[in-house]
Amino acid sequence: MSSNIKEFKIEITDGQLEELDQKLRLGRWPEQETVNDWSQGVPLGYMQDVVAYWLNSYDWRSRESFHNEMPQFVGAYQGLEIHFIHYRSPHQDARPLLMTHGWPGSIVEFRKVIEPLANPTAFGGSSEDAFHVVCPALPGYGFSSKPVETGFGVEKIGAIWNELMLSLGYESYFAQGGDWGSAVTTAIGRQNLGNCQRIHVNMPSAPPTKEALNNPTERDKVALAGGSYYQQWGAGYSKQQATRPQTLGYGLVDSPIGQAAWILEKFYEWTDCDGHPENVLTKDELIDNVMFYWLTGSGASSGRLYWESFGKAFSGDLKSVDLPTGCSIFPKEIVPTPRSWADQVYTNIVYWNELDKGGHFAAFEQPELFVEELRACFRGS
Repeated sequence: MSSNIKEFKIEITDGQLEELDQKLRLGRWPEQETVNDWSQGVPLGYMQDVVAYWLNSYDWRSRESFHNEMPQFVGAYQGLEIHFIHYRSPHQDARPLLMTHGWPGSIVEFRKVIEPLANPTAFGGSSEDAFHVVCPALPGYGFSSKPVETGFGVEKIGAIWNELMLSLGYESYFAQGGDWGSAVTTAIGRQNLGNCQRIHVNMPSAPPTKEALNNPTERDKVALAGGSYYQQWGAGYSKQQATRPQTLGYGLVDSPIGQAAWILEKFYEWTDCDGHPENVLTKDELIDNVMFYWLTGSGASSGRLYWESFGKAFSGDLKSVDLPTGCSIFPKEIVPTPRSWADQVYTNIVYWNELDKGGHFAAFEQPELFVEELRACFRGS
């Protein structure tokens, strides 16, 4: 391991928690929405319920200890201090696996899958499926430092991640990601620097085929409908973050209620939750993820990745990824990409599976399914 890497523990001060408590108590509420659903955003009643729980029942110190059970480190890479989990498998022949989160997620998303991936025999699996797991926080997210200059888009992050893996002594590794993690993992695949051997994405980004536009199959229609809904009703956050992240940040970094609502809306909309996010995730899990944004003041800096890369990363770039690729398509993904679309970009798909439950935050929502997908994708390679 490189000498510039240091052990890390999350240590939030009492003063930070007291400030949070005060801001939650003094928050100003808007009037109630004029509809009986989430179509105008997070309902007032639910947001007030979350804040009441946050104030009276949520125990950060307990959650902090829970997350500190994971071995964490920080290291310096291209002028940034990157925070990451590095969980080494007890199995000698384990293979290195790099996993990258997205927005509005965090490394919290992977908490339930790290141990089963690293120590499969403790969870009814085989030692042949063991991984040394590395989960870095994106620049400007969580406890990674915030870029102070432009240029930190997905291509540069992909190169930094390769440098990170090499600094850990991993000359050969696999990479996985969803959301921005999918874009970063795709960038690693395109760069193909010789170290990453195979990638897995649960949100492959690819445009419709000409056939899908002219004579769509039923499967094409599902994906086209997802894209149409997203553009009409679900993309406002991305337009704001891709154009004026700084302006948005003044509200998010100052108001924990605002930051939570900005995030929780997407956990309703993008999870396979049958109408309520707490059908698949607990309040503690949802608030944990919000806390990784609030405590680190990441409202503006996380949004800047959209300013840097959104148009390029998700524009339907047909520059090919020739590295062996696995794709797991969960039904409640924003756009559940069909295989025919993905084949235009990922020219060497060696694993493909379409699941019957799960959404955008696959590892968080369906950890057991997610683990099995990664094992199947990387098995024998």
